[in-house]
Amino acid sequence: MRIAIASDHAGFAYKERLRELLQAAGYEVLDFGTSSEESTDYPDFATPAARAVAEGEAERGILLCGSGVGMSIVANKLPGVRAANCCTVEMARLSRQHNDANVLTLGARLLPFEEVWQIVQVFLQTPFEGGRHARRVEKIHRLTGR
Repeated sequence: MRIAIASDHAGFAYKERLRELLQAAGYEVLDFGTSSEESTDYPDFATPAARAVAEGEAERGILLCGSGVGMSIVANKLPGVRAANCCTVEMARLSRQHNDANVLTLGARLLPFEEVWQIVQVFLQTPFEGGRHARRVEKIHRLTGR
């Protein structure tokens, strides 16, 4: 699976650790920045990573900022992206099972790294249930003309 990953300055350290763990686990990782803890604007990094998911260059995306909220707002502006800001493993599981979320956003200032890694693993390994949920996801996509 190919994963698009990005962060702003607040999520940089977690992004770097996640990139290494994901690559070690056999995932192909496309890193859209940032490249340091110097202050940045999260839309500059969320947009190209989310676009990679929307256009099929990556199957999933992982975006990190201080709270995960800014990244989620930006990612959800792109047609075809279903970004979920998750702070628990159960939220990540349900975002995949029921919403077919294809982008995970995380708050690096809110969660210890060990929890972030657990959330990421569940997000990447949980399949979409389809069925009645597919009908609902299709309704979401009609809002963006996709």
